[in-house]
Amino acid sequence: MDRGVIPNSETVILVSGLSKSVATRDDSGVPLQILHEVDFAVSAGETVAIVGASGSGKSTLLGLIAGLDAPTAGSVQLCGHSLFDLDEDGRARLRGEQMGFVFQSFQLLPALTALDNVMLPLELAGAADAEARARKWLERVGLAQRVKHYPKHLSGGEQQRVALARAFAPDPAVLLADEPTGNLDAETGAAVIELMFELNRERGTTLILVTHDNALADRCDRVFHMQGGRLEEQVTA
Repeated sequence: MDRGVIPNSETVILVSGLSKSVATRDDSGVPLQILHEVDFAVSAGETVAIVGASGSGKSTLLGLIAGLDAPTAGSVQLCGHSLFDLDEDGRARLRGEQMGFVFQSFQLLPALTALDNVMLPLELAGAADAEARARKWLERVGLAQRVKHYPKHLSGGEQQRVALARAFAPDPAVLLADEPTGNLDAETGAAVIELMFELNRERGTTLILVTHDNALADRCDRVFHMQGGRLEEQVTA
């Protein structure tokens, strides 16, 4: 996408000139450039896929969009807020209010039950009805009978369904999904993806999906390809 992307009134994410480099361990003194001046905007309710090989910078970009890491240059606006004008606490608060996450490795807390895992972000947000909402979401993802189970007693597909319930429960504006089927077999992964897109449509959430699966990416409204730290939008005929 061209530099100088102009946001509209429904822009949820605006990435401008985003670059990331890190120091190398060799004696050259030349930093390793991971992202090169990335620009794109995402509107409310859009589904966007970012596709690329391992090491192309996809997950780095997702981490910067979430404010989990700081760029070398450039900016990210989330729901009208400039992420890197905020301190770490401010970014965390904004993430809690506006973002849900689904990871390849599920990222459930092993010492908490399925119910407690889903309740956690609701309780952190101060929701008085955290348990009722968490139970409703676990029922929605087909796990009403598994609420008291710990992650180690759940299959991979069940764990990812808990992760989906946890991500959607706080009603985020944006869902970030990083290779959400990477640890699942093909049949289970397909069912989880179908559920994720279904929930996304129901809630009108803006989805940014990082994947190496072109068929999965093609289900999204827009597809971007990441190669060598550069992002280009796929042009459809």
